[in-house]
Amino acid sequence: MEGTELIAFNIIAAVGTARSNYIAAIDAGNFEEAEKLIKEGQDAYVEGHDAHAKLLTQTAQGDKVIMDLLLTHAEDQLMSAEGFGILAERFVTLYKKLG
Repeated sequence: MEGTELIAFNIIAAVGTARSNYIAAIDAGNFEEAEKLIKEGQDAYVEGHDAHAKLLTQTAQGDKVIMDLLLTHAEDQLMSAEGFGILAERFVTLYKKLG
């Protein structure tokens, strides 16, 4: 496995971890744990985003990046994780207000 395929798998793995952490943060029993999980999720998300940025850089430099089902899935997972991150932060904020 190499090239775009490897980058796609790196994106999927990193943002999958991020999304799992965000969901766990929503279900966490206390705010400290929720905030820790969100931070870990953000760190994992950045790894996936950085891998995605490599593909954008390649494209900007004129290298052809073939869009296939695997890369489409990776981008879908990236966007899904971003949404879950936003929701996790909002849920924790709401839980604090309801206190």
